[in-house]
Amino acid sequence: MTRAVCIVDSDASVREGLSRVVESAGYEVRRFASVEAFVGGTQALGAGCAVVDLTDADSGSPAIRARLMVVATLVPMIVLSTTDGAHRHFAARELGARAFFRKPVDATALLDSIGWLQRRSEPR
Repeated sequence: MTRAVCIVDSDASVREGLSRVVESAGYEVRRFASVEAFVGGTQALGAGCAVVDLTDADSGSPAIRARLMVVATLVPMIVLSTTDGAHRHFAARELGARAFFRKPVDATALLDSIGWLQRRSEPR
């Protein structure tokens, strides 16, 4: 059984592009235009994983970042970033990310990570 995938990106074209890729693999997608919307509601609860833009996560207030870290313990998170480097990887790990990809992300690699997280969250 697969659970929904949350896509969190303030750029509408990126959000929609990622959503199409994920939906084409058979997943239900929940779209969020901001990290605040993602952590502020209940739509993320019960999702199989979330794909979150790191720039959006970094730009949030300390309270939003703290809430995102709590949500990441409940909803496994994949972080995307337009830049690479040790500091970006550290920031992603600090938020609780299970995977990190540089944009533009390879669709196959992203779907493989989503599938892996979905399988890990299945009841045994």
